Amino acid sequence: MADMVVGKDKCGEQRLVSLPLSRIRVIMKSSPEVSSINQEALVLTAKATELFVQYLATYSYRHGSGKEKKALTYSDLSNTAEESETFQFLADILPKKILASKYLKMLKEKREEEEENNNDETDDDEAES
Repeated sequence: MADMVVGKDKCGEQRLVSLPLSRIRVIMKSSPEVSSINQEALVLTAKATELFVQYLATYSYRHGSGKEKKALTYSDLSNTAEESETFQFLADILPKKILASKYLKMLKEKREEEEENNNDETDDDEAES
């Protein structure tokens, strides 16, 4: 912990966390169950968030294509969310990107499939009559 990187505030003093505490307080207060927030809880939440984001980025970089490019990309993050059991809960937040043309093709196939199912149901109803 001695080599921990700390931020500096406007006055040049060292800070334990880098994220803006006022924003974290607003996010925490957005929950209806939260009425007041202890300063210690706020700082701990901020630090835990920073550590989580750091771990996610490091893991994604090491297991993604970022090593070759020396860069972390969105696709590295989305692959991590999809493939890693630890980060599976982020799959909806970090979906894989697809091209618009591929998405439109998927929609068209889905509509055709639904139409076929509707036609089959209509045919079955007519056969019963």
